[in-house]
Amino acid sequence: MIHFSDNNSRLVYSTEKGRICQKCGKAQDACQCRKKAAAAPGDGIVRIKRETKGRKGKGVTLITGTGLDPEALKQLAKQLKARCGSGGTVKNGQIEIQGDHRDMLAEELKKEGFTVKRAGG
Repeated sequence: MIHFSDNNSRLVYSTEKGRICQKCGKAQDACQCRKKAAAAPGDGIVRIKRETKGRKGKGVTLITGTGLDPEALKQLAKQLKARCGSGGTVKNGQIEIQGDHRDMLAEELKKEGFTVKRAGG
């Protein structure tokens, strides 16, 4: 491994290991930093709200408080996007679905066994 005396230099890629984690210096496959970031514990209630702030007037439906790990959250988002027939993403432990689908998403989440509450009006 190459060590630089300058603190501003660091290894970011190795032909042996691939990409290197900036925090722990291990290969990203063996990195423990990201695995520690578990889902934030909530109160057990999934909240659904519509938001347009910072989206140039385009509305999205936000789903928060699921308490799922990142992989399960991605799977749930995929299922909900398919049900709504629209796009979306997972950001910061929240599911964002394009458009206003609050009623449909509330029913789907209730079928999955979640306690659902509409938030924000």
